[in-house]
Amino acid sequence: MTTVDQFVAAVIASPSQYTELDQIYVHNRVCALVGDETPVEAADDQLTSLTDALVQTAIKKGKIEDSPSDKDILADQLMDLVTPLPSALNQTFWNKYQTSPQAATDYFYNLSKANDYIKTRAIAKNVVFPAKTDFGDLEITINLSKPEKDPKAIAAAKDQPENGYPLCQLCMENEGYLGRLGYPARSNHRVIRMTLGGETWGFQYSPYAYFNEHSIFLDKVHRPMVINRQTFSNLIEIVKQFPHYFVGSNADLPIVGGSMLTHEHYQGGRHVFPMMKAPIARAIDLGVAGVSAGIVKWPMSTIRLTSSNTEALLDAATKIHQAWMTYSDESVDVRAYTDNVRHHTTTPIARKVGDDYVLDLVLRDNQTSAQYPDGIFHPHQDVQHIKKENIGLIEVMGRAILPARLKTELHEVANYVLGRHNQMVAMHQPWADALKNKYDFTEANVTEIIDREVGQVFARVLADAGVFKWDATGEAAFDRFVATVKAQ
Repeated sequence: MTTVDQFVAAVIASPSQYTELDQIYVHNRVCALVGDETPVEAADDQLTSLTDALVQTAIKKGKIEDSPSDKDILADQLMDLVTPLPSALNQTFWNKYQTSPQAATDYFYNLSKANDYIKTRAIAKNVVFPAKTDFGDLEITINLSKPEKDPKAIAAAKDQPENGYPLCQLCMENEGYLGRLGYPARSNHRVIRMTLGGETWGFQYSPYAYFNEHSIFLDKVHRPMVINRQTFSNLIEIVKQFPHYFVGSNADLPIVGGSMLTHEHYQGGRHVFPMMKAPIARAIDLGVAGVSAGIVKWPMSTIRLTSSNTEALLDAATKIHQAWMTYSDESVDVRAYTDNVRHHTTTPIARKVGDDYVLDLVLRDNQTSAQYPDGIFHPHQDVQHIKKENIGLIEVMGRAILPARLKTELHEVANYVLGRHNQMVAMHQPWADALKNKYDFTEANVTEIIDREVGQVFARVLADAGVFKWDATGEAAFDRFVATVKAQ
């Protein structure tokens, strides 16, 4: 069998709409995309390997250019052939949901991996290790999965209209979108339709997942993110529908928010983050019956609410959020407004534990100052050699998403502390010198020590982002805020 024949057989055997009667049709579709001469031989019979070989065939035949954008667009067109139509996929998903929510998500997740929408091969390149800290074991990842930008795509992006189609990468209009220079291919992308708060939302997986079953829940309407009572209600409704998943929202302000503030969306999945394992440091009384509350032993200022009564839980969450929106305490640099510009919001995370719903609310403040121009409650300058980007939802929960540059840079730090020839970048010098003074490095221990110290830096990053610090002054300030909440 040729690679084309093998791929056609895989299409027919897949859960797509095609059957044996469609074999000639599918064969001609594939040849139209890649050329109809002798194809490049595949490395093995895996679907991704067959697709790779067909992409190389298309390059060889001059059907596409040997560029990242062209290759991605063609690969996803081929994978679209093994993917059910949106209507069929949605029907199967909700049919399986009648068996169990997990049966439905298992189906969708496995399909999204099989058709290479979830880039499992790229994700496997990420560096992941745990790091023990005073706040438990944090999760450190160096993100190597996202591909380098195509220079042609960067140039082309300058000429794209700001109100193009789709409006953004979270819009439902990405489902089946061919892709273009500077905009990802989405021919094999599918979205599950669901209802939240009486409105249509979508559920999909993240192509470059940062954790297990990394999901995105997105508003059908392209509108900015907002945190309010409806947000909390939506999060609770999602974990009610998918009790084996957590779900949370990035904050809705720059600096403390995520990278996509223009489209309302949440992130969830099947992962227990370090923050979820963190204990309650002390119980608090918010004056809401039926809800237990406590301050979490976590570097970022977090209140945990637990209740089986969802309305009471929403009342408590809304009470905290509204109090925080207008709360200031100059003694600890907390200011709700400066020059009529709002600085306060929350990062909420919901999950189900037994019969109870748990809602963690993380207090956020996005002020800047002359001393901290990137943010008073943002990674400070002395830790930005490791992490200078926004602290979004995933990092709030204790999983660091560190830049790819660190894989090479930390290797050079290791060479430096071992006294070997190195090309260590200057910004690591103070940190590396402090490590040299602290440890007796050897070939056997250098990687373990540097990994552990990166974890300590990430713990400091989270502490920088915490509005009430874990000292006597910060704890007293946190108690004053709690008293304000209760009084409302």
